[in-house]
Amino acid sequence: MLKLGGFAFDPELTADRIQEYAKVINVFFRKNQLLVVTGGGAIARRYITSARTLGASETICDQIGIHVSRLNARLLAAALGESAFPHIPERLEDIVTSAVSGLVVVMGGLIPGQSTNAVAALAAEATHADLLVNATDVDGVYTADPHKDPHATKLNEVTPEELMRILSSKSLRAGEYALMDPTAVRIIQRSRIPACVIDGRDPSNIEKALRGKRIGTRVVHAKGQLG
Repeated sequence: MLKLGGFAFDPELTADRIQEYAKVINVFFRKNQLLVVTGGGAIARRYITSARTLGASETICDQIGIHVSRLNARLLAAALGESAFPHIPERLEDIVTSAVSGLVVVMGGLIPGQSTNAVAALAAEATHADLLVNATDVDGVYTADPHKDPHATKLNEVTPEELMRILSSKSLRAGEYALMDPTAVRIIQRSRIPACVIDGRDPSNIEKALRGKRIGTRVVHAKGQLG
């Protein structure tokens, strides 16, 4: 299970960059089943900012973000070609049925109030995924925001409980979800889903993580043990 953050879809929608991620996914997919959830990224945030300025509710802003994330999923599916399932799932039930197709299932958001991180966690839970890789634009989980706190320390491992405490002060408005939101963490916690947070800006890191190499920050359910 791969959550590919919206950072991968820059405002210019650079085709070569999207193709790089598709190549990595296709290499891994040759011998493995894979689901991919795409985020909305900067494009979604631009739409949401404008909508909020125009007086739109947070529900509407969430819906805008969902639509953009699904457009990003369409782009990635196009880059994957025949490897991709031809439809973008829009319901949890659709994820389960499309997962048995033998193709890469690519999707975006589902419902307002639910981040694409939560969608990825739900998809991992529903399909009994062996691993959830959260590819972000940072190299792991820190004790605090490294951009604001010079004493922030990167963690090699973190439990769901520790992650919840770290993220507890983050904004949950549409388009402003942190590395993971509380809903995603609770799903990972209740189903003991093995997970990791990695720097996805280098596409090769995604393949390494999917193959089980220890990079970034692992979310563990017992110290020193994955899963």
